Amino acid sequence: MNRIEPLLLFLASSTFVLGITLPLVQVDRLYFLSTSPSLIEIVTGLWTRGDLAIAIVTAAFSIIFPVAKLVVLHFAAFRAHGPSFAIPAWFKALARWSLLDVMVVALIIFAAKTSGLATAMTKAGLWFFAASAILTAVVSATLHDRTK
Repeated sequence: MNRIEPLLLFLASSTFVLGITLPLVQVDRLYFLSTSPSLIEIVTGLWTRGDLAIAIVTAAFSIIFPVAKLVVLHFAAFRAHGPSFAIPAWFKALARWSLLDVMVVALIIFAAKTSGLATAMTKAGLWFFAASAILTAVVSATLHDRTK
């Protein structure tokens, strides 16, 4: 196992947790109303407002699939490597559809559903979430190259 992979996996996991729990965006409406939802709050907000389909899709692609990807990467990185080891085919398909694209769509939908004149600015959660996506991609690429 490469010495940097455990550190990168730890950072990817840590930044993912921070990314889904810290505020992603601050939406200011009418100059005195302000909200700063986290990704988890966005999903629960969509769910409670009755937008079940988009809540499920957002939760699946922005929370559940990335967690599954991190679990597989942890398993792959810390497993004893032999010539028969290969990253599962479903993992490669999962990597193409998870994280940033659906989260950005959810942010746009959430911002569009707020009433009144609104301005939005990014918060720390979005940057941690993006860092997690990048770190996960780097670890995935190094493991994929090594397990070919």
